[in-house]
Parts: sequence; structure tokens; C-alpha cells
Amino acid sequence: MAAPEEEALVQYVVLRGDLRRAPLSWPLGALVAQGCHAALAAAHAHRDHPDTRAYLEQGGAMRTVVLEAVDEAALRALAATLQQHGVDHALWTEQPEDAATCLALRPYPRHQVRQHLRALRLLR
Repeated sequence: MAAPEEEALVQYVVLRGDLRRAPLSWPLGALVAQGCHAALAAAHAHRDHPDTRAYLEQGGAMRTVVLEAVDEAALRALAATLQQHGVDHALWTEQPEDAATCLALRPYPRHQVRQHLRALRLLR
């Protein structure tokens, strides 16, 4: 049986780290917007899932973890892995460039998705 911390609902957001570094050097606000778009898209797409409803009902106690994918290829590879393993998520693609910038999982207990995210580090 998982420990209480492992049962805590968390929404994981994965941003491309290369967007904040040269030569791309996106402003902080643009990066935050990408994370917000992906998180809201995932929550909306899975709004009827019991974990999503429970997470949203937590209000100010919601837990979000923001991780970093090194670049677009790594983000798309993660999305493919999540899809293959049936992990609910939303990949945010900026238009009209068709550039994947961020993805977010619907809220999950940590232990259910940890193995797919273990190689990623916290966004800094």
C-alpha cells in the first residue's frame, strides 16, 4: 500500500527548458502562459475524472510540480510514452508555429505516474 504522500494528488506540468535559454530566450511570462494553457487543457479534458474533481476541490491546497524537458523532441517523446502507457495528459502546441511547448498530466496520485517522469528534473 502506498504511503499518504504517494496518494496525494499532483498535477505534473512539463515545460521545454530550451525555450528560456538562448537563442530562443522566451520571456518568463510567455513560459508561465504555456504551463497554464497545458494545465488547464489537461484539467478540462479530464474534468469528469474523479481524481481531477478531487484535485480541483482542494482549492489552495492543490499540488503542482513543474518539470523540464530539454527540448521539443524530448517533450514529444514524453508525450508518446505517456500515450503508450495510457497516462492522461494534454500536449500544448503553440500555433501557428506548430511547436510543442508544454504538456500537463491530469491530476494523479504520485505513485501512478512517477516512473514516467523520474528522468526529468525540476524546472529552474
